[in-house]
Amino acid sequence: MTAEGHVIFAIASAIFAKRADLTPVLADADWWHLIPATLLTCLLPDIDHPKSVLGQRLKWLSHPIARAFGHRGFTHSLLAVAAGVWLFQINVPASWPVPADVLQGMTLGYLSHIAADMLTPAGVPLLWPCRWRFRLPLLRTQKGNQLERVLCMALVGFALWFPAGALPFGANGWPAQLFDSLQNGVSRLVNAQIGH
Repeated sequence: MTAEGHVIFAIASAIFAKRADLTPVLADADWWHLIPATLLTCLLPDIDHPKSVLGQRLKWLSHPIARAFGHRGFTHSLLAVAAGVWLFQINVPASWPVPADVLQGMTLGYLSHIAADMLTPAGVPLLWPCRWRFRLPLLRTQKGNQLERVLCMALVGFALWFPAGALPFGANGWPAQLFDSLQNGVSRLVNAQIGH
C-alpha cells in the first residue's frame, strides 16, 4: 500500500475505533489527540524499507533494520501486534507525559498499517520469522493506485456513517472479556506451576 493509502486507512481506523468504543480510552478520546497520534505512527512499520517515506528520512535507522529483518519482517509480525495489544491494555497514570488517548492512537496507527498491508498481494508475515504471508489481496500496490484511494476513502465514509457504540466493544464488550479470560488463564497456569 502507498503512504497515501496508509494515511487515509489510519484516519478511517481512528474514526471507526472511536465511534465503535473499541476501548474505554478511545471512546473518550479527544479527536485532537487521536487523529494526530494515529497519523504519527501509521507509516512506522515501513521503517524497515529504506525507500519508504519514513525510511528515506531516517536512513540511519532504516538501513540497519532492513539488513537485520528485511522489509515486512519483524515490524509487520504478531510480535508487533502483541506489543500493540499490550499497549491498549496498560493503564496510563494521569501524571504520565503522554496521555492515554495519544498512546492508544499511536498504537492504533501502527496496527492500522499492518491491517492495510494485509490487503495487498504481498501480505504480512504475522508468524515471523516464519515466511508464511497472511493476505486478503484486494489491492495491487502501485503509485497513484485509484482503487486503493477509493477503497480507503470509502472506509473513511463508512467509519463516519457507523453508528456510535453499535458494536459490543468498550469496558464490557467482547475484547475486554477476551483479555480478562486470557489474563485469568495465564494467572491460573502460573499459580499451578508455582504450586508444584
